Amino acid sequence: MPATLSTLHNRAAAASPLTDEEELYWLALRMMPGLGTRRSGLLLERLRTPQAIFQASASELEAAGLSGALARSIAGGVSFEAAAEQQEKLRRSGATLIPIHDGRYPEALRRIFDPPPVLFARGRVDLLRSICLGVVGTRHPTPYGVAATERLSADLARAGLTIASGMARGVDTAAHKATLAAEGHTIAVLGCGVDVVYPVENKRLAAEIAEKGLIVSEFPMEAVAFPQNFPVRNRIISGLSVGILVVEGAQYSGSGITARLAMDQGREVFAVPGNITSKMSWGPNLLIKQGAKLVQDWNDVIADLPAETRRKLIDDGRQRILNQGLGGESPDSSESSPLAAASQSPEADALSAPHQKVARELLARLRPDQATHLDALLESLAEGASHASPSEVIAALFELEMMGMVRQLPGRNFVRVWQG
Repeated sequence: MPATLSTLHNRAAAASPLTDEEELYWLALRMMPGLGTRRSGLLLERLRTPQAIFQASASELEAAGLSGALARSIAGGVSFEAAAEQQEKLRRSGATLIPIHDGRYPEALRRIFDPPPVLFARGRVDLLRSICLGVVGTRHPTPYGVAATERLSADLARAGLTIASGMARGVDTAAHKATLAAEGHTIAVLGCGVDVVYPVENKRLAAEIAEKGLIVSEFPMEAVAFPQNFPVRNRIISGLSVGILVVEGAQYSGSGITARLAMDQGREVFAVPGNITSKMSWGPNLLIKQGAKLVQDWNDVIADLPAETRRKLIDDGRQRILNQGLGGESPDSSESSPLAAASQSPEADALSAPHQKVARELLARLRPDQATHLDALLESLAEGASHASPSEVIAALFELEMMGMVRQLPGRNFVRVWQG
């Protein structure tokens, strides 16, 4: 981070919240046509505040490296009308503007090559200063990818990390939902305005994140989710995180872009290995070949974080981690099959008595990484120890699904939920 911005941050850390006028100037800087993130940063390094930038003459701005047309636009204040509209939209949606000089702005993000001059935020702004881990992957994950995302996100959240992702379909959505289900902290970094829900099917998820976590974006209010916004968005996910965990993704994918950005930013890169015959495994498997840390459980991530980060996680969450059983060995580290272990889960005892035996047999047959069709289940259980009828199997599946132990996929396929 340039020395000027570092000094300003130290002064701003204890400063009072923005006045309406100061906020308007920051918004005007963000809404100035033709003034990108990097140029905004250079102007702030030279002139220190948005007020000073807009009070400078056109010749002074040209001396700072701007074109004549852009300098005249800034000097003429052409973006203040748009800024006033943005300020009103901020008020209506209950969002907050976090400028780069604000003490709440993530220190790690401030130090990247092109940090956004402002962040728009809805929810718990305090999470911007927490220890974040980015979890990214394909929008079309396999059952294995969903199971791995859910388990790792929940375990890492319980270990004290804030899970950051992009609220896209697939892996992102699974990461956010699993974190919230584990009562952990999550940040959704959007490629649109924080008052825009994209994709639209995540409306309920967005509302829950805004209430319990944080939604953040560098794009102004009501900004549409254009495709070109997402690679730009990805640098924020990696920028505010100590590392990036890639679960699934094709060789040339958005998650691969995020991983490369993380490398450029000096962040740790983690990857979940996958089936070599699946195209969704090409991305993470290639990252592992290139030196990314192979991840099988949550401790693989924690053990590779910087020492000071690990110490902080231990200091902040030791008792909570012990209480939730995350201090011991992984449930998959025993010699017995994890499927057999799951079939002995005491959760199955909560099922209604007539279905317990069928449910245990179902759990022993279902896998978290491979879908099983209903017809195959009906046939195998009819011949199994329970000699279950189709109605008994369907009833037990329904109860297991209601308990969150089984998930139904399209086409009457089922997978077992990977229990942490």
